[in-house]
Amino acid sequence: MQICMNWDEIAFDWNHVRAFLATVEEGSLSAAARATRQAQPTLGRQVAALEEALGVTLFERVGRKLVLTPSGAELVAHVRTMGEAATRISLAASGQSQSVAGLVRISASDVTAAFILPNLLRALRQRAPELEIELIADNNLSDLQHRDADIAIRHVRPEQPELIARKLHDDTASFYATHAYLEAAGRPAQLSDLNALDFIAFFDTEALITHFNALGMNLTKENFRLSSNSGVVGWQMVCAGLGIGIMSDRVAARAPEVVRVLPSMEPLSFPTWLVSHRELLTSARIRLVYDYLAKGLR
Repeated sequence: MQICMNWDEIAFDWNHVRAFLATVEEGSLSAAARATRQAQPTLGRQVAALEEALGVTLFERVGRKLVLTPSGAELVAHVRTMGEAATRISLAASGQSQSVAGLVRISASDVTAAFILPNLLRALRQRAPELEIELIADNNLSDLQHRDADIAIRHVRPEQPELIARKLHDDTASFYATHAYLEAAGRPAQLSDLNALDFIAFFDTEALITHFNALGMNLTKENFRLSSNSGVVGWQMVCAGLGIGIMSDRVAARAPEVVRVLPSMEPLSFPTWLVSHRELLTSARIRLVYDYLAKGLR
């Protein structure tokens, strides 16, 4: 069954379309209402209004579930294509227009904020010079639901349905130390040799010990005489030759004074997610920054 209608004759309301798509994606009116932060009756009325405007039935109820009718299933493909095209047009216009202005707050770990983002932000400023960027260097997860930030770069996937998360890549990290430290302390030939060396703790020492020992090491607090709640400070201690630290291979490549410890050891892998609130991504300036970071961080 195909939908044949004159779109010029329809009073088209994109709020109704968003309600329809949210219901499709979430599987029920109640879940869609939570995802869009609306009352369920309001969202139900929007879906019903779209059905009335189009003159078709979009859902049928099977038990407690809403199931798309053939007309509804066909409409999903149409409105998603239209929505994606509208977003591309908006972003293209935003990238060219000087009217893309205002504040965008980006939250990231201090290591990412210090070593990864500045070069990206320089190019972004050239593209949209009227943007105001506030970079929040915080190793705790920012509360995007309460708008502590507009966009967050995280290494864990959010669980809240109101948040949109895009996985960018799996990054790698390895153990590093300076030539001078390894010459003085002795270059390890195998994993057990690390148990006699000094480590720099970033953030939670106990958590690091647990994580490293799960790799087959046997470290104690005696190995961690130096620590910092800042990844940047901890990394600078590694670069100063005070001990061994774990760091993103991408960041460590910028420090010629360090080398990988046990280069034959498989690097550790961790994901990078780009996160924002569902409602905020309707803002032209936030969507512009979000998509720009998604491309640049890859």
